[in-house]
Amino acid sequence: MSVGLISFATGVLIGVMYALLKVRSPAPPAIALVGLLGMLMGEQLVSTLITHAAAG
Repeated sequence: MSVGLISFATGVLIGVMYALLKVRSPAPPAIALVGLLGMLMGEQLVSTLITHAAAG
């Protein structure tokens, strides 16, 4: 099972628990999450480029 899938499933589980306990999520606003997504995509891009350069 991939790390991303485990992370997503854990996030969903925590979200369900928060909803059942009626706890307000400490998550940042949506715009911050978009920035985080950009950071993760950039990290993957650099990692892929380095791997490709090393193999070639």
